[in-house]
Amino acid sequence: MRGYKEEGTTTTPFDMVMLNDLDRFHLVMDVIDRVPGLGERAAHLRQEMVDERLRHRAYTREVGDDMPGVRDWVWDPAAAPDGQPRGERA
Repeated sequence: MRGYKEEGTTTTPFDMVMLNDLDRFHLVMDVIDRVPGLGERAAHLRQEMVDERLRHRAYTREVGDDMPGVRDWVWDPAAAPDGQPRGERA
């Protein structure tokens, strides 16, 4: 269970999610850490997630906004979980 961590600072929406360890990168890291036998096999992926968190954090501190891929993302209700448009799956 995750909770809200008050830092007393003004930041971006995604940075707030990252500060509270609720972001997609931390979720992947949690899975790697908690699934038995996955840690060693997925160590490289886990490091990529750590690096992505650092990259997003640095961008936010430098630019004052979320990275464009986060900031400009819009939910596409026509897309299925596999990334294929509905009705066009193989």
